[in-house]
Amino acid sequence: MEVEWSGFTPDVFIQLDRQSPETLGSQLRSALRTAVREGRLQTGERLPSSRKLAVDLGVSRGLVQATYEQLEAEGYLRAFGGSATRVAFSPQTTVLTPPEPAPAARLEIDFAPGRPDLNSFPARDWLWACGEATRAASARDMGYGDPRGSIRLREVIASYLQRVRGAFAGADDVVICNGFTQGAALTLAALRAAGTTSVAVEDPGHLDMPLLVRRAGLNPVFVPVDDRGLVVDELARTKATAVIVTPAHQTPTGVVLTPERRLALLQWAEQVSGVVIEDDYDSEFRYDKQPVGSLQGLAADRVVSVGSVSKSLAPAIRLGWVLAPRHLGTRIAEEKHRADRGSPTLDQLALARLMESGRFDRHLRRMRGVYAARRNELVVAIGEHAPNIELTGLAAGFHAVAQLPEGADEAEIVDAAAQRSVGLQALGRYRSPNGEGSPGIVFGFGGVNEAAIRRGIAAIGDLLRQG
Repeated sequence: MEVEWSGFTPDVFIQLDRQSPETLGSQLRSALRTAVREGRLQTGERLPSSRKLAVDLGVSRGLVQATYEQLEAEGYLRAFGGSATRVAFSPQTTVLTPPEPAPAARLEIDFAPGRPDLNSFPARDWLWACGEATRAASARDMGYGDPRGSIRLREVIASYLQRVRGAFAGADDVVICNGFTQGAALTLAALRAAGTTSVAVEDPGHLDMPLLVRRAGLNPVFVPVDDRGLVVDELARTKATAVIVTPAHQTPTGVVLTPERRLALLQWAEQVSGVVIEDDYDSEFRYDKQPVGSLQGLAADRVVSVGSVSKSLAPAIRLGWVLAPRHLGTRIAEEKHRADRGSPTLDQLALARLMESGRFDRHLRRMRGVYAARRNELVVAIGEHAPNIELTGLAAGFHAVAQLPEGADEAEIVDAAAQRSVGLQALGRYRSPNGEGSPGIVFGFGGVNEAAIRRGIAAIGDLLRQG
């Protein structure tokens, strides 16, 4: 797509050497030819007027006009009466490329987990919050600011986490980050600086966690998950002094860490002087049971809680938070300063305004209803087209697991579904190379409406039944 610089005359980077024996006209023609050939000036792009370019380069307008006329005659430029001079030449390049792989099956319905309903993003409320935040911003807010984040957003986040998640939080305990991935990376870097060498991760678990741990220069240790959550007895047999967990709605199984396991996990952290990194995703969306409070609220000195608005609003907002013990929070803030000097302040102020206005809570209430309806549709559709399949992990979030019969080939089912334009993910892809467990399919329903859920399950019901 051509770029159209509207509303002003575009600038072009050209340097002329007045000490060179080559004439200025020759230099200008060569510079424009080279810019076109190299693609710095692209086909259809508008050039400055002869008057403006002459002023910019300190040459006569006649020299520029003569140059444009010459390059038009050569086919580099085109000009029409009453219109700007534009690039006409399209450089021909020969690039050796390997043969393209066969195109993958086009997915009309994709049950990929972890995707919220992006069509439901509260655009009007966000625009309102941006306007309010910008009007109220001070000159100080326009600077780099505190790398820990806007004090206003940190106050709002701390209050929100206390009210909604039962956390123990103050503004000084919060560091604003660019989503969960950065928050976890900053925390791991701080732990490494403090002497941590091994970090436990859930198995099966989030696909990116082992890689994230390795990138921080640490050793990932896989700890199994069963129907009660992380197996803490197995964790205690490792040399890990930190662990990353999803206690409210485990990724991908959807199980909730039981009260007994929660207490055992915190006792382990106390015994080894360790740290629990709590991935508090999906906590806003619960259906059949009372909300499960944050682990951080039970042991603020041993738990780092990382959250974001990627699931509640949209990943494009790129804002999250780290709630950490003060001694570790200081190191995390230092890592944040070194990484990027802080997240965008105006976006932080807009998020703070959205949350304290009540519009954020209103959006969450609406989305709970949307996701609950989709979850119910998935249950009904599975019951109709694959009644022998049990769905688990339905208490929260927007994904569930279809438990397949023993011996079922997950990969074969996923491939066959793709041929029918339905995207599925196997439970096995979330396991470590040595991980074991029953076969299953992870169904994400956040970004799939009810009609698509019905069509998708109808299309693959026989695959699930046969297993």
